[in-house]
Amino acid sequence: MSKRARKPSDAPAPAAAPAAKNSSRRAGLLGVGLDNSDGHKRITTGEQFVLVGGSAETHERMAETTIKTFEELKRRAKHLESVDPRELAEIIHKSTPR
Repeated sequence: MSKRARKPSDAPAPAAAPAAKNSSRRAGLLGVGLDNSDGHKRITTGEQFVLVGGSAETHERMAETTIKTFEELKRRAKHLESVDPRELAEIIHKSTPR
């Protein structure tokens, strides 16, 4: 095999530019419950969330928190894709049943 000098056309192609920030952003919430001891598989899905696992009580709490979170986002006229992560954390915290 002979070694030859690289020509400009042999250079690797430049990396593609990153996609526009809001071109096709997607967001979703994932809730995972780890306290299941009855062997029941609990899965609840929605357009922008998936809740899996947990005891009946934990799964119900995750579902209630998720519903209240999306209601609050709607009340604030915000979308999951565009809400600030700190604001989302605040909403989730306030939406969690005590």
